[in-house]
Amino acid sequence: MIRRAVIRGTGHYLPERVVENSWFEGKVDTNDEWIRSRTGIERRHFAAEGQMTSDLGIRAARAALDDAGMSADDIDAIVLATSTPDLTFPAVATMVQAGLGMTRGFAFDVQAVCAGFVFALANAEGLIRTEQAERVLVIGAETFSRILDWDDRSTSVLFGDGAGAVVLEAAEGQGTSDDRGILASDLNSDGQYRDLLYVDGGVSSTGTAGQLKMQGNLVFRHAVEKLAKTAHTALDKAGLTAEQVDWLVPHQANARIISATAQKMGLPMEKVVLTVSDHGNTSAASIPLALSVAAAEGRFKPGDVIVTEAIGGGLSWGSVVLRW
Repeated sequence: MIRRAVIRGTGHYLPERVVENSWFEGKVDTNDEWIRSRTGIERRHFAAEGQMTSDLGIRAARAALDDAGMSADDIDAIVLATSTPDLTFPAVATMVQAGLGMTRGFAFDVQAVCAGFVFALANAEGLIRTEQAERVLVIGAETFSRILDWDDRSTSVLFGDGAGAVVLEAAEGQGTSDDRGILASDLNSDGQYRDLLYVDGGVSSTGTAGQLKMQGNLVFRHAVEKLAKTAHTALDKAGLTAEQVDWLVPHQANARIISATAQKMGLPMEKVVLTVSDHGNTSAASIPLALSVAAAEGRFKPGDVIVTEAIGGGLSWGSVVLRW
């Protein structure tokens, strides 16, 4: 027998403010057609003034707990992925812990930018596998609207705010690819590409949060190649093939990247969960948001094989294969 980490509940939260593409017209040299045709994005959500990443994370966590039929007292740990923390420290995860009224266990943040949730999911699975936790809340939460350069049309139109969460619980498995839960993960990074996607500020460099900078064309090229490769690697570790995948739940950065990656994997778009049109790129929140939306729509059925994959600044990229 082997300990598996099984998803028991999903939840998400999006700020009330919806920003259509037309909002950017007149602010930068762009329009709705330009944004849609190049990214697939139609709208995104922005956090309200005073609404912080932890606020979004708390709402998503509560939704996931409700879906799992659990309370904060049932949770042993919180692993939260974000690149936009409320404060330099403490970890946003501890603020979510307090917001949920959880006074036991432990909570910490993971920072791998858009790949953050994949890294967090792999870490949470490790906690369960090594018996350090029975139930773990895994959250992706971002307020990227706070670090955007509103004069840069190539980046300001891409990102949105939001949070998603899943509840993982330990369960016994046979150690085969037929088990429910997380079956395999693959994590990677290569710091020589850090200048392709970064924020130009920080505590020890400028003392400011900085603004997001990106070389979009180069990121696109790396994304398609690396995402397909990491997905196949994780599938190989799980003892599965792309033909056995029921759903691809990718990082929701750009519809063209998602389509090209699916094609490289040999998957039809009917098997791809696509939410980028309504959410934009919510960085570490995008995969748990997409998982929660698809689950709420009843798209997943027990036993489905799901692949999640993401790439972000670092460059950091990875994938997780799980059975629903």
